[in-house]
Amino acid sequence: MHVIRQVLVLLVLAAVAYGGWLWLAQGGGPAAVERGPGARPVPVQVASVRPETIVDSVEAVASTRSAQAVDIVPTVNGRIAQILFEPGQRVAKGDLLVVLDAQEEEASVAEAEAMMADARAQFERAETLAKTRSVADARVDELRAGYLSAEARTEIARQRLADTKIRAPFDGVVGLREVSVGALVDDGTKITTLDAVEILEAEFSVPEQYYGRIVPGTTIRATASAYPDRVFEGVVGAVDSRIDPVARAFRVRGEIPNADRALAAGLFMVVEIVLGSHEGLVVPEQSVVLQGRSSFVYRVADGKASRVEVVLGQRLRGVVEITQGLADNDTVAITGLQRLRDGSAVDIQPAPVPAEPAPVS
Repeated sequence: MHVIRQVLVLLVLAAVAYGGWLWLAQGGGPAAVERGPGARPVPVQVASVRPETIVDSVEAVASTRSAQAVDIVPTVNGRIAQILFEPGQRVAKGDLLVVLDAQEEEASVAEAEAMMADARAQFERAETLAKTRSVADARVDELRAGYLSAEARTEIARQRLADTKIRAPFDGVVGLREVSVGALVDDGTKITTLDAVEILEAEFSVPEQYYGRIVPGTTIRATASAYPDRVFEGVVGAVDSRIDPVARAFRVRGEIPNADRALAAGLFMVVEIVLGSHEGLVVPEQSVVLQGRSSFVYRVADGKASRVEVVLGQRLRGVVEITQGLADNDTVAITGLQRLRDGSAVDIQPAPVPAEPAPVS
């Protein structure tokens, strides 16, 4: 009898469990109560479907670089006599930046010029005598070659003297000083940097499916964490002719005007490449419920919520585009979605008023 009683208890528990599972599977529970006659309305907040200009774009991360950038290094060995720039100074092409001690080069120029003058005098004298056949033509040719050789050596000496004065090769902004007056330098010593900053390049990679849609002149918009409230506009300057077979992407260089020198080379930026725009309908992101591959919202009308399947378009900041399923000025629920079912009665609640910032004491 004891065993039979235990079996009967187990059967009863199994029957209760099965009945409960079947009740829930058929839509029972609190939601079923809310759907029934006299169910309490679900409190919700709502938002209107509204039209908005949808920008067709693609985002990428970029690093800025100067359109022109060089390390300023000497082309001759020497000792620094003067430094004529300050870090961050804007300079023009040809401005004098650094002067090296040039005593040796000046002496070399003087020696070369003296030797050239002597060689020229001998050659001109020989040319005069050659007219009376007093000097052989071979001797005249020899002196001509000597004069031309002396002239070339003089030009080399003058160029070395000119190289002791280091000038800016283009308009730009100089960087930090890397040397001091009196330091010995050679062609491997970096004195400073020079960057053309009126226009900065932003280099980034774009997935291959956009190849052909991004061309020189395409509008770009860039943001940087250093300027969270500012958008920098520019254009695509160049597109690589090759696609990386590993990353399946291609490189793009954008050009961003930088007249106020707000941006610097090496800055990390997020770049949006604008491919076009169209008018569309948007709803707040929180109103959309994802279920598998489907998306739906609860449209609110006449005090009831209707579950409507929708097709999503582009996601923007805080909103999502609806391409099918809703019309302009429809109202959708943005809160209470977990309690809503198709046909649920709703009680529309006012949206919370944003708190005013506390006064600064």
